[in-house]
Amino acid sequence: MGGLAKRQIFMTGATGYLGSHLAPLLVERGHSIRVLLRESSRSKLPAGCEPIVGDALRKETFANAVQGMDTFVQLVGVAHPSPAKAKEFQEIDLVSVRASVAAAVEFGIKHFVYVSVAHPAPVMKEYIAVRVEGERSIRESGISATILRPWYVLGPGHRWAYVTIPFYKLAELTPWWREGARRLGLVTIHQMVNALVRAIETDPGGGRIWEPPQIRESR
Repeated sequence: MGGLAKRQIFMTGATGYLGSHLAPLLVERGHSIRVLLRESSRSKLPAGCEPIVGDALRKETFANAVQGMDTFVQLVGVAHPSPAKAKEFQEIDLVSVRASVAAAVEFGIKHFVYVSVAHPAPVMKEYIAVRVEGERSIRESGISATILRPWYVLGPGHRWAYVTIPFYKLAELTPWWREGARRLGLVTIHQMVNALVRAIETDPGGGRIWEPPQIRESR
């Protein structure tokens, strides 16, 4: 890692869509990672990560394992979000981020990294509302944080949005659509994971928010 400071990272959602790509890369870069997972997910644990068996919805099952960490990466979320999953967003996404923030505060986490969503955005109002509440919980906690706001992350199993790429390209050329198209533009899994690595490895100061244009800067 050269002169790069090694991070002590506690991660939730490491076996999911983003986490399964991010965790191995962080290990490769020399960071130390503790991963919160269910017993049934042990077989999916990325190599080089320390398993912490617990429930992301119940702070008391994992909070002690946060002790000694300096960075908390919150990736828990309902898979394949859709308007039909509003109840799950409330019961999983929101409950888990509140539990994670509480644990992070209790044990003095210096940097909280959270994947939110671009907003306001068309449709998915319930999902956006829950992520906004997650952002509020982080902000009110006083923790220095990096919040990333992709709209849709293209990658394996998440390819339907490729058909909209021509629309985004056209919209970016149209003055009255340009700003919205850039803010709600698509990012790739490669760009998203690299943005997360960049976020983790750089000081957030008091806090920062990265929209799709900033996420796409990570090659």
